[in-house]
Amino acid sequence: MANNDQAFVVDKKDIFLVKPSKPTPSCVLSFSSIDNYYIFEFLVYTIHVYKASHNQENNLHDDPACLIKDALSRVLVYYYPMAGKLKRNIDGKLRITCNADGVPFVEAIASCSLSSLNYLDGVDLQTAREFVVNYPNQSELGYHPLVVQVTKFSCGGFAVGMGLSHAMCDGVSASQFLRALAGLVKGKNEPVIKPVWERELLVVEPNCEESIQLSFQKTTLANSPYLPTIDLLHEFFNISGETIEKMRSSLIIKGDDIDIGVMRNNFTSLEIISAYIWRSMFRALDLNSDGDTVLIIINGIRHILKNPTLPQGYYGNSIVFANSEMSGKQLNEGPFLEIVETIKEGKKSASNPDYICKAISIFESITRAKSVYRNNGACVYLTDWRHLGFMEVDFGFGEPVNLMVLPLSESFYQGTCLFLPSSKLDAKMKGGMRVYLTLPRVAMTKMRAEMDAIEQMDYIK
Repeated sequence: MANNDQAFVVDKKDIFLVKPSKPTPSCVLSFSSIDNYYIFEFLVYTIHVYKASHNQENNLHDDPACLIKDALSRVLVYYYPMAGKLKRNIDGKLRITCNADGVPFVEAIASCSLSSLNYLDGVDLQTAREFVVNYPNQSELGYHPLVVQVTKFSCGGFAVGMGLSHAMCDGVSASQFLRALAGLVKGKNEPVIKPVWERELLVVEPNCEESIQLSFQKTTLANSPYLPTIDLLHEFFNISGETIEKMRSSLIIKGDDIDIGVMRNNFTSLEIISAYIWRSMFRALDLNSDGDTVLIIINGIRHILKNPTLPQGYYGNSIVFANSEMSGKQLNEGPFLEIVETIKEGKKSASNPDYICKAISIFESITRAKSVYRNNGACVYLTDWRHLGFMEVDFGFGEPVNLMVLPLSESFYQGTCLFLPSSKLDAKMKGGMRVYLTLPRVAMTKMRAEMDAIEQMDYIK
C-alpha cells in the first residue's frame, strides 16, 4: 500500500471541453465488427506518472497541464472522432457522432508530493480515482469516448489520467494516440503517423452456422461459489525478471534430447506467467474440478492480416481471442508444462487467417444477436500491455516512472487479468512485470498465497 500518512487534497478545476483547434468534418461514423463487440464498450482508465523534470532545457515555468491541453486541441484535428459522442443504437451497433463537442479535460493540483504516495504505486482505489475524470456524460447523443485529467503535485511532478473507450482504440492504437499527443506537446506540427479510420475494412458478415457455440459459452464451464458478487478487490502483483527466467529454465529438460530442451526454452514470458495465473485463479476461486476452464488471451492481428492489410495509422481494434481450454482437474492437477504448451498452441491457432476470419464473424453474430455472457469464474481474460510503449510516452519532461490502471468495473466480475510493464521505481524489477487482477475478496486472499508461492518453484511437475 502507498504511504498515506500525509493527508492530501486534490483540487480540481471545472471540466473544460477541449475542442479541435481547426474545423473538422461533421459526420456519423460506423465501427468494425470487432469494435462493436459489447465486451469492448467501456472506458479504459490509465494514469501515467511523471517525476519532476531536472532537464535544464525545460523551462521551470512550463505547465504540463496547459501544454497538454493545447496539444490535445491540435491533435483532435486529426483524431476528430474522439471529440464526438459515442452511442450504441437500437440495432446493436455503435456510432460516433463527429460534432466537435470536445473532450472533457480537468486540470487539478494535489497538495502533496508524488513521493508521499510512492508515485501511486500500490495506492488504493479511492486514492487513484482522484487522478481521473469522473464525468457522468451520458446524453441522448451518447457519451464522450475520451476524458483527460492532468494533476500537478507539489514536488513538480504530474500525472496524466486518461479514460479512452476500448471500442474506439485497442492498446496499440491508444499508444499511437498518446505518442501523437506527446509529439505535439514537444513541438511537432502534426502527428508522425496520421490516424486512419476505415473501420469498414474489418466489417464482416455474421457466421452462417445455425448455432454458434463459443468456448466461453459452454454449459460445462466450472463455477465459483464466490460469484456473482460485488465485493471485489483489485490488486497488483510484482514478478521479477529473475523469477521469470527461473521459471523458463525449469521447463528445460536436461539431457541428450537437445531438441526438446530448445523447444521448451522457447516459451515466452506471456505463456509461462499466464499458465501460472490461470491455474492460481482456478484454485483461488475454488472452481469445481469436473467443469471446464478457459484462458482467453487478447491477441493482436494487425501484423498478421493480409486480406485486408490494415493501413499504417489504423486505430481501431485489431484483436481476436486466443482460446485455451482445459478441464478443471487437468488444470489443477496436471503437469505445469502441459498448461504452458496448451497456451502456446492456442496462440498459434489464433494466428491462422481462417481462424481470424471466423472469430471476427462470430463477433458480428453476437453483436447482432445482442447476446451478453456473464462470467462466473471459469474464464480468464488476459491482455498484455508490456510492449505497447506506454512507459515511453514523453511529454517533454521525461518518460513516466509508473503506469497505473483502474478497474474496468466495480460491480461486474469479468475475470480480467492485465500484464503491465514494471514501474521504474525499483531497479530489481527490470525485465519483470506487474500482474493486475480483480477477484472476490475471499478469492483474493487465496490468490496472494498463490503469488507468494511463485518464488518457491514447487509448481513444476
